[in-house]
Amino acid sequence: MLKGQTAIVTGASRGIGKEIAVKLAQKGMKLTLIGSSEEIHQSAEDIISMGFSEVLPIQADISDEAQVKAAVENTLKTYKQLDLLVNNAGMGFFKQVEETTLDEWKKVFEVNVQGVFLGSRAVLPHMKERKSGSIITISSDVARYTIPNGSAYTATKYAVQGFSGSLAQEVREYGIRVGTINPGMVDTFFAESKQGLEEKKDWLKVEDIANAVVYMASAPKHMLIDEIVLHPFVQDYPIA
Repeated sequence: MLKGQTAIVTGASRGIGKEIAVKLAQKGMKLTLIGSSEEIHQSAEDIISMGFSEVLPIQADISDEAQVKAAVENTLKTYKQLDLLVNNAGMGFFKQVEETTLDEWKKVFEVNVQGVFLGSRAVLPHMKERKSGSIITISSDVARYTIPNGSAYTATKYAVQGFSGSLAQEVREYGIRVGTINPGMVDTFFAESKQGLEEKKDWLKVEDIANAVVYMASAPKHMLIDEIVLHPFVQDYPIA
């Protein structure tokens, strides 16, 4: 179902985003990979070395309106169509409220919320014209409950959940599907951590999140998967 289609994946330099890109390439999709550092070019080279030739790397700041617009325009110029946007780029830090600076608060909102807004808005005209498309945002299980020392990060995920729900209702008449994937603890580079640590051996793997993206994106046209929540079996979490 995804073969021959085109996807943009943000935050695709490593971790979850890179694995999402790999899984989509394996399904036959053409890719635009967006990352904030030069590392995005290595990510693209790694995927091309696996035998997938249609991979376009773009170094861009997803919180910058002009750069996001240019990335979408470059994708359409290259591939002529866009079927899927995966809003994966994100950041997080964990501090008590009184220790959180205004600059830290602003930055996490710029990346986690503003980036989702700008990316989603930029692809809508094309998707509306084609009356088809999917927007999938990698959010978090803390979009459903709260945690201590995570006020800024948690607030962004509540915002993303609300944004995605409203957007889904706005674009439904155009055949555009909008959904979120809300993972619990994932073995990745999140919050300046390292991937593959022994303490994370029973956590979700990046492949789990990537497979969830493929599942959501591959749903038949008559089906809308609004949200997928997944946790490692070892994680304790509040039941909302």
